[in-house]
Amino acid sequence: MLFGHNTDVKVGETVYHVQTEDRGVATAVIDTTVYCRGRVVHRCTSNYQDLLPLQPEGQPVLQGRIDGQHNAVIEKVRSGEFAAAAAPNSPAKNGELSELSVELLNAKEWLAGQQGHLQVTVREKKSGSAVAGATVAARMEGLPANGACSAQTGGDGTARLELELPLVAVPEAVILEATHGKAKGLLKFSLRTKAKQPV
Repeated sequence: MLFGHNTDVKVGETVYHVQTEDRGVATAVIDTTVYCRGRVVHRCTSNYQDLLPLQPEGQPVLQGRIDGQHNAVIEKVRSGEFAAAAAPNSPAKNGELSELSVELLNAKEWLAGQQGHLQVTVREKKSGSAVAGATVAARMEGLPANGACSAQTGGDGTARLELELPLVAVPEAVILEATHGKAKGLLKFSLRTKAKQPV
């Protein structure tokens, strides 16, 4: 696994955080996520299956792809492409989702060593209906954003996230944030007790 990038980009008065990382040869995916005001406003992925098995001579090629994808997304941020998605939430119109419920389905067994396998479901709070196409982001409270990850919910409103915990510092809690259009929902749970605490 090669190192990625974390870059803050200021556009006007708005600051975006662009994070690109290699997910490792097990998935062979380069993942770039753009955060603004604590929300995921854009995500793109590309694979490098063509470089597997990864040999030493292939590592500079992979690093070049990581760098290129990161820089391309930064240019999109600077062009203002994500300005609408990053705008502060306005009141929901009739028929739009206003609040989401986020639930960790495997609360008792999600953590295995330094790996977190999070099975999450996102529902509309009022109706309880599953929300497909929502973006779910996981981050560790009090630690740099380089351990964050995100995924999209499927038709049943569920998503699976792979979160790698640091070897040195143990975060107090993990925060899950779901967004779908103007709707959002948060779930915070402690790593010490694994008890869910809705925010």
